[in-house]
Amino acid sequence: MFEEEQGENQSFNLNIEDIVTMLNARDLVPKKILELVQKDERIAYINSDAMMEGSNARILSETYPDRVTDVGIAEMNLVGVSAGMALAGKIPFANAFGPFLSLRAVDQIHTDVAYQNLPVRLIATHGGTTSGGGPTHYAIADFAIMNAIPNMTVIAPSDANQSVKVIEASVDYPGPIFMRIARGEEPQVYPDGVEYDFQIGKSIQVREGNDATVIGTGVGVWLGLQASLRLEKEGIRVRVIDMHTIKPLDREAVVAAARETGHIVTVEDHNIQGGLGTLVSAAVAEAGVAAKIHKLGVPDEFAILGYPETIYPEYGYDVEGVTNTVRALVKS
Repeated sequence: MFEEEQGENQSFNLNIEDIVTMLNARDLVPKKILELVQKDERIAYINSDAMMEGSNARILSETYPDRVTDVGIAEMNLVGVSAGMALAGKIPFANAFGPFLSLRAVDQIHTDVAYQNLPVRLIATHGGTTSGGGPTHYAIADFAIMNAIPNMTVIAPSDANQSVKVIEASVDYPGPIFMRIARGEEPQVYPDGVEYDFQIGKSIQVREGNDATVIGTGVGVWLGLQASLRLEKEGIRVRVIDMHTIKPLDREAVVAAARETGHIVTVEDHNIQGGLGTLVSAAVAEAGVAAKIHKLGVPDEFAILGYPETIYPEYGYDVEGVTNTVRALVKS
């Protein structure tokens, strides 16, 4: 199904056009964190109105009441409690509704956590437009906000299994981390059985190509992968990069793609202002490389009400939209 190239940068030639496996990061992430709670006394799990009766978290809160708790619908308190636990020597994983975590609690994130450079792991669910709740319940500015906060690391895993890898890699990683996951199921980018080394801040090339590059984050990786497979049938070879870490950005991979392919399309479920596309454009410009860049995502407006199946096509960052954009860019 794939070929792996040996070298410093991991490179795959994934081909998953026919079989699409859907997984939910909101199921796998808490499960992994709670496993760590039982193995490592440093790990704490703090929820914001998400500890249902009979859930593993509720059960473990009785066994580890000092490390597993729920603060209710109070994202600002969630961050404050997490900061206090970090100051007490714990590594807290704070799980909350993403739109409110990145907007309502930004003061606490900025001052209580980032200013003190504490090892708090902020897990933001319902990322991008996946909540289906309309403009007030979308998280389309979180990349921009968190990227501007010093000491903060920003990650958007490409699939649910990679979310687990992020949790594992984050345990001993210095400073605060903001990790964004979707509300529900999303396509699996890396098929079961594919072994790869995940490193925070190091992108992964999932498709080879020298005619153009798609740089995606989150679900944007799968969208770019599908577009690459379609365009390959037309003789257009598209490189696809999994830019799971927004900050620190893998500038080396970005600049290499600009030099070697000359055309870059970024794909993200985020406002095209201040997100991945803005960071990639800046990296290419600062390197002095001439390349055509097109940013796909939510335009600079409050997105329409709907679920991703409606929103992505509306703004041209579904598979069809990515395919058409890359084709037009190459042929221009």
